Amino acid sequence: MKNNNHNITRKVIFFSFSLLTFHLSNGQKLETYINEALENSPEIQKYKLRYGIASEKVNESNTLPNTDFSAGYFVSEPETRTGPQRFKLSAKQMLPWFGTITARENYATSLANTTFEDVVIAKRKLVVSVTQSYYNLYTLKAKQAVLKENFELLKTYETLALSSVETGAASAVDVLRLQMRQNEIEQLRQVLEQQYVGEQTVFNKLLNRDKKEVVNVVETLLLPTNDMQIVDENFTLHPELIKYDKLYQSIEKSELLNQKERKPLIGFGVDYIAVTELPNQNFTDNGKDVLMPMVALSIPIFNKSYKSKTKQNQLLQQEIVQQKQERLNVLETQLSKAITNLNAAKINYNTQLKNIQQAKDAEEILIKSYETGTIDFNDVLDVQELQLKFQMSKIDAVYNYYLQFTIINYLTQ
Repeated sequence: MKNNNHNITRKVIFFSFSLLTFHLSNGQKLETYINEALENSPEIQKYKLRYGIASEKVNESNTLPNTDFSAGYFVSEPETRTGPQRFKLSAKQMLPWFGTITARENYATSLANTTFEDVVIAKRKLVVSVTQSYYNLYTLKAKQAVLKENFELLKTYETLALSSVETGAASAVDVLRLQMRQNEIEQLRQVLEQQYVGEQTVFNKLLNRDKKEVVNVVETLLLPTNDMQIVDENFTLHPELIKYDKLYQSIEKSELLNQKERKPLIGFGVDYIAVTELPNQNFTDNGKDVLMPMVALSIPIFNKSYKSKTKQNQLLQQEIVQQKQERLNVLETQLSKAITNLNAAKINYNTQLKNIQQAKDAEEILIKSYETGTIDFNDVLDVQELQLKFQMSKIDAVYNYYLQFTIINYLTQ
């Protein structure tokens, strides 16, 4: 297991959105929303409080065992050469073996360091959630705009169809089919509108604010012209794996503490016994009180728990090594899938651009056909459906691309 020397004050590495070529004239930067979420999120505050509690346990560990005080009164006063004893006072303090308190503090600190990684991981995951929700909002908004555009296009075709009916070049059925198609598109738009309201609630709650607050989403989201290059696939510094390193280190500290605690305890104390003077006696120590310093030693001779704890620590370290390897395999798989999906989204996007252009060319041909009076409104509907399909697929490709980009950032930054 590798040691990690990252200081606990290491700053969280936020996601780099340099590839996001936003047109922000009508939209708020995603980074602004992310910063607001990180600042206001109850989940992040929860993990920070856990870290604060774990850090405070370092102070808790810097303590000594309780000091024992006792007092006793002799109901039947025992006679001694110097006089009868009246009462007894005792005080005793046990001390752990040398270095035990330091070992206990180091163990508590290692646990706090592990808890700190939970804060880092929670922040990264929150960034992913906010970003994904933001892209969902963009997708829903962009699809509504496309549906509105296609609705207006069908309106234009309807006008052409009505004119054709008057000249006998089209039937009323063609007009009705165009109107029914408009109804379908309007239905889809209204459904997306409701989904947008629901997703806006999700987004606002991630930022811990009122669910009805307006979210300024970018109007246009383009894909970068250059392919993204994954320069570094080294997961050594990923917080999910650093956490396992720190867990491993905490068990090392636990074992050091275990070795210290199996040492003897040393105790120091004092007994004070009050003595009454003997009547009619005259000697030097008559009635002299007794003061007796004491030293104690507590040795765990028959205690096997320390050996058992050592064995448990060894097994825990082996388990953590396997857990880390398992998580590394998962992260590497997720990265490979994300890169594949990102490239696929780019291919899909470029394909839809070509399809959309060809659909527009077909649309122009149909419009020119209308000028000769030979327009076929069945072809009009077919082309419109294809155009809408291509436009929707293009938006989905953009969404998938940036979603995979977000996952890649989570895994590699």
